[in-house]
Amino acid sequence: MTAIGYEAPGGPEVLMPVSRPVPAPGPGEILVRLSAAGVNRPDVLQRQGGYPPPKGASDIPGLEIAGEVVAQGHGAGRFGLGAKVVGLVAGGGYAEYAVVHETNALPVPGGLDPVAAAGIPETFFTVWSNVFDRAGLKPGETFMVHGGTSGIGTTAIQLAKAFGATVIATAGSAAKCQVCRDLGADLAVDYREQDFVTAAKDFTGGRGIDVILDMVGGDYIEKNHEAAAIEGRIVQIAFLKGPKATVNFTRLMLKRLVHTGSTLRAREVPFKAAIATALQAKVWPLIEAGTVRVVMDSTFPLAEAAAAHARMETNAHIGKIVLTV
Repeated sequence: MTAIGYEAPGGPEVLMPVSRPVPAPGPGEILVRLSAAGVNRPDVLQRQGGYPPPKGASDIPGLEIAGEVVAQGHGAGRFGLGAKVVGLVAGGGYAEYAVVHETNALPVPGGLDPVAAAGIPETFFTVWSNVFDRAGLKPGETFMVHGGTSGIGTTAIQLAKAFGATVIATAGSAAKCQVCRDLGADLAVDYREQDFVTAAKDFTGGRGIDVILDMVGGDYIEKNHEAAAIEGRIVQIAFLKGPKATVNFTRLMLKRLVHTGSTLRAREVPFKAAIATALQAKVWPLIEAGTVRVVMDSTFPLAEAAAAHARMETNAHIGKIVLTV
């Protein structure tokens, strides 16, 4: 099969088509012939040498796939041959074929284009796990997401709004802020023009934010503590501005804040299976009804993965970048 590999870490140009054996599904796994694979920030970090695959995972980049089941490993019976599925994988997505544990796969939502479906797993699993399970966002609370037009951001805005939260998003231009509002954000803050802490405090009458989803880090860490409400919850999922910061932790004590974080890639199969079960029950109906959608930025043929990574690194994209197979 054709896959995307690289000989050494580097810029987008190191990504190139390579020939690899078609993987064989193990116990409980299914082999999927891909129609598309999503592109995510962790893929970029892996290519740069900063995020190696977990032990036992494929060294081929790619964490989310969509396609057709073509073989079953021992004991796998949830999906029949020919079933159209999306799946969350720990690696191996940038290829013509990939294996995924059947419990970490879901049927393609009814009516959804298979290419758009490839933009679901990584972002929806991440948002559900962190915003709803880890931070416990409740109806009536105020939620803020940084990077509102990223794949994570566009998903988080829609899901938080669909489940009854008031939503604030930050983004880097007036046009991107308008996209956030169009997706349901009650307030969109252009961080290049406004201080998001001041904007959030003004919007909430000084109360602050109940749940903050942050992928920025750096000086945002202390700002998030300032913007948070009493007993607010901040969930860290990435550090685009770096993992180190000077922070006055007095606010953490005085406000009784919870600042937590997580990664998803290396988590065990049953943990991801529980998220999949929740998504199918609570989110799939919203996708099939059109209440929540996959926001698509662009598609690139698999062989042009380097161009897809270059697009992501411009930070100009809105929503998901997907490779077609």
